[in-house]
Amino acid sequence: MTILVAYAPRPEGQAALSKGLEIAKRRNEHLIVVNAGPGGTKEDLSVADAQDVDRVEELLVKSGLNAEFKQFVRGTSAVAEIEALVDSLPVSLLVIGLRKRSAVGKLILGSVAQDLLLSVPCPVLAVKA
Repeated sequence: MTILVAYAPRPEGQAALSKGLEIAKRRNEHLIVVNAGPGGTKEDLSVADAQDVDRVEELLVKSGLNAEFKQFVRGTSAVAEIEALVDSLPVSLLVIGLRKRSAVGKLILGSVAQDLLLSVPCPVLAVKA
């Protein structure tokens, strides 16, 4: 089985990564850390830059786990990319990070975390920074 971590280069993404590493070590499971965003000309703060990707990959190597980092920036939403991975892999757990948002903020901007909680068929662990 696989533990999937939805990663964004923010404190809540780091919290999800830390918890995913901890659980994968305890369960001795494969770990996939995924960073996704639509890309394009507008800068997306949820997409990790090269320096952050290097840092995460180094952390995965040092963990000693069977782990990998995947980044998708190809015009598809983060939710769609993560749903596709969950559907194509034997995922035992999806770990996501949460940040506090107002009800109006969620309504206007949407919530990746909420969409994932409602759409994926596997268990989801939501962690705070």
